[in-house]
Amino acid sequence: MSVTTEIATLDLSGTKKGKIIISNLTEPYGKETDDVVSIGIALNGKDIEWKSHIPYDNLDEVIEILQKVNKEYKKTK
Repeated sequence: MSVTTEIATLDLSGTKKGKIIISNLTEPYGKETDDVVSIGIALNGKDIEWKSHIPYDNLDEVIEILQKVNKEYKKTK
């Protein structure tokens, strides 16, 4: 049975009530599947409308890419 454990909640930039909710999700794809990091977006601060699941095995690479994209984005500002 899947269990969601909230890790952190951040304010969603550009919104009045929006939140980014980061959680650990156990058995996301059925019994004995590996945990994932779940990143949810709740525009009203409560009800998650968008969600991404990132396997822990991919997390370092995803973080690396996001940092690179952020660095490039900041150069345009």
